Amino acid sequence: MGIVVQKFGGSSLDGPKKIKNVARRVIECSKAGNQVVTVVSALGDTTDKLIELGTQVAECQSRREMDMLLSTGEQVSIALLAMAIKDMGYEVISLTGAQAGILTDKTHTKAKIIEINPERLSKELDEGKIVITAGFQGITNDNEITTLGRGGSDITAVAISAALRADVCEIFTDVEGVYTTDPRMIPEARKLAVVTYDEMLELASLGAGVLQPRSVEFAKIHNVILHVRSSFNHRDGTIVREDRYMDNNCQMEKDVVVTGVAYDLNTARIGLFDVPDRPGVAHGIFTALSRENINVDMIVQGAMRNGRNDISFTAASEDIEKVLEIMKPLTETIGISKITCDRDVSKVSIVGAGMITNPGVAAAMFEALAEEEINIHMISTSEIKVSCIINKGETERAVASIHKKFNLDKTDQYFLGRIK
Repeated sequence: MGIVVQKFGGSSLDGPKKIKNVARRVIECSKAGNQVVTVVSALGDTTDKLIELGTQVAECQSRREMDMLLSTGEQVSIALLAMAIKDMGYEVISLTGAQAGILTDKTHTKAKIIEINPERLSKELDEGKIVITAGFQGITNDNEITTLGRGGSDITAVAISAALRADVCEIFTDVEGVYTTDPRMIPEARKLAVVTYDEMLELASLGAGVLQPRSVEFAKIHNVILHVRSSFNHRDGTIVREDRYMDNNCQMEKDVVVTGVAYDLNTARIGLFDVPDRPGVAHGIFTALSRENINVDMIVQGAMRNGRNDISFTAASEDIEKVLEIMKPLTETIGISKITCDRDVSKVSIVGAGMITNPGVAAAMFEALAEEEINIHMISTSEIKVSCIINKGETERAVASIHKKFNLDKTDQYFLGRIK
């Protein structure tokens, strides 16, 4: 008997019919001889509606009270799913994040899991029950309810898998797995059988919405095997694990250069002009942002002139008002002449472990963009990714051109990712 942790998102639970469908999927896994823990998100767009309600009653929201509000969404889900499973004749119990032993730090709305005490989970499983657990939430040492931020249910499922040493963590979504790019944008996108943790981490952090980046990082650290699959059919999805080449059948995929193309519309570019070129200035700017838990992505510093530089960086669109608020007083204290903000941009990226040993990948990406007469505003690279900031309106053309350039629509694994 193995331990299987499952996660179902809000789209899989949107209404009584879908809740019953999930109940049957959970029961199937239990009947196959597994001990099952199922982590669920709030129903449908409940979280968005709760956020909107909060903004309607208070112009300036307390983060603590927002966590108290948002955590109710998952509590509704676990109760309804447990009721459906119980009605089908199976022993089941629902647990909030606190009851499941999920301990977090004290950062409201963006808390991080410190540890999980699996004692209650193990006890309920040993008693033969299916356990339904609220995702996205936990509790602090001083009994304050916290939430984990967007995609927090993925993190909950992976963390519980690590704590229970589960055989697999199944992430059920409304798509069939991880694709070479967004199939809703590019119909030729192809489902990938296996993706490495590093590739998935890059794809997730660069805009691929299938998995939350922190959940992939957690899986990599604790060696949790992920299976991303559809909640609406029984076909195999995409396995996320340490090594793509764990069997001889995958040897030809070593020729893969680029695994996928990701894009992120939720980004904005900030420009700081005439920043004094002296030690400690950049530290002051980005420390001020980090104190407010604002993640900065791409950073570019221009050439020095007259003892001053221009610095550009990107951040998530929802954080931009806060970024501008933080930057405003720095114009006087540091001596920045001007701050600009461009919200009409997107980030397009290629990812692939094969990029490490294959020269010319970035050049091929730039060629694909040039062929579409798409201008590049910023560039950043790592061993397995290249990202470009472009005009938002050109995103679809950019993704399609890059996807075609690297043959990502081809089914022949040996030629997959070979540059045209």
